[in-house]
Amino acid sequence: MPPTTTLASPARPTTERQAHSGLVLGVILTVQLMVVLDATIVNIALPDIASSLSFSPASLSWVITAYTLAFGGFLLLGARAGDLLGRKRVFIAGIAVFTASSLLGGLAPNGGLLLAARALQGLGGALAAPSALALLMTMFAEGRERYQALGWYTAVSIGGGAVGLILGGLLVQVASWRWVLFVNVPIGLVVLVLARNTLTETPSRNGHFDILGALTSTVGVTTLAYGFVRAATSGWTDVLTVGSFAIGLVLLGTFVVLERGASEPITPLRLFADRSRVASYLARLFLVAGMFGMFFFLTQFIQGVLHYGALQTGLSFLPFSVAIFAMSQLSARVLVERFGAKPVMVVGFMFSTAGLGLMTQLSATSGYLSLLVPLVLFGTGNGLGFVPLTSASLTGVRPEDAGAASGLVNVMQQLGGALGLAVLVSVFGSGAHDAATKSVAAAQQAFVVGADHAFIAATMFVAGTVVVLAVAIRGRRATARAIQPEPEWVRELGPADEARDPAAA
Repeated sequence: MPPTTTLASPARPTTERQAHSGLVLGVILTVQLMVVLDATIVNIALPDIASSLSFSPASLSWVITAYTLAFGGFLLLGARAGDLLGRKRVFIAGIAVFTASSLLGGLAPNGGLLLAARALQGLGGALAAPSALALLMTMFAEGRERYQALGWYTAVSIGGGAVGLILGGLLVQVASWRWVLFVNVPIGLVVLVLARNTLTETPSRNGHFDILGALTSTVGVTTLAYGFVRAATSGWTDVLTVGSFAIGLVLLGTFVVLERGASEPITPLRLFADRSRVASYLARLFLVAGMFGMFFFLTQFIQGVLHYGALQTGLSFLPFSVAIFAMSQLSARVLVERFGAKPVMVVGFMFSTAGLGLMTQLSATSGYLSLLVPLVLFGTGNGLGFVPLTSASLTGVRPEDAGAASGLVNVMQQLGGALGLAVLVSVFGSGAHDAATKSVAAAQQAFVVGADHAFIAATMFVAGTVVVLAVAIRGRRATARAIQPEPEWVRELGPADEARDPAAA
């Protein structure tokens, strides 16, 4: 019989169960939106932050980097904390840290305190985000109910970046840069109250933290992410860049060795026993690498070439958000069940690849209409593909590993963003330099040439996503498992044993 993962008791009327489930989903989605928004909403405010707190151009990037490194570095630790201590407890703790640090950052009188607050925000996000996704997976029953919840989760996760640009532009224009941080405070307080009253705690376990695994994973992921960030600003041959990569890889290699013998590993290696799950992690890494680069350079193109203001720039991404929302709902409610997860993912991300490919044709004389079709195509493809991609990363995971699996999803997203930005900035710099040496007079034209090179690299990343999914994801059988309750023997065996069972091949 299917697992009892919904919040409602059997005696509760259907309408009451639906209302309660809707409130639970609303809490989870609000927190996910807060975490995702914070990765983009501050970008619009950077010029005002630099002026107000006297940041130099070199140090200003740390307003973003402090959040990114803390968030990415503590994700695996935060995910396993939810598995062991109870996901509701860790979820609420993460929201509390995130809300308090948002208030601290908004009040910051100097750059040092702002950077500390941003790092604390990243820590809070690392505690809340994996538990949010794990709670969604355990509170919504396997099958159509969970797939529809994932559709909403995907729309928020992917569309939230564009919403952050719009909201950031509005707040900076009508208030001040401090409100891009203050806005989290009332929302966080409401979510804290609702979470305490609506979420059901998952059982804590009599385990202990894998201290060595926690240290090597946290420092390893943080150092690797820093290497990518450093490469974007100082080049791939910079001593600190190379040293960060070397230290990060050694620490992560040590982490894998430690996890093989740990009784309560931070990341159970059985999560990598399923081919489709591993492929979904790699595909997400490539996809986010291309997507983050698109946001970074397209935002500058709109402001620098089209000369849009902060609010206009945010609003220009609205078609992208609308396409993601509409297509994610269509994917979750109709297409995956009818055609299977693999075809929907592959076709969806082919649309995304086409959208990025069209962006390589932008020029200094392009208008907004030249962006509209690529944005809609990219949003359509991501909306179609992200729901089944997220499900492929989490389907078949043992309940006690849901937090760790959710943490891996978020880690791949963070590393993908850092990797993509580092590669695309390097490609951009090379293209812009080549344009200048060929006597292309206008600096604006040099930027456009560099951005076109970056869009080509982003297109190759997303095309890599299509190739990985087409080659490595299992077909209709895996899809049927994702949208129907798993049989009892599958849940008892677990993903690693199931992968060895000849009937599952």
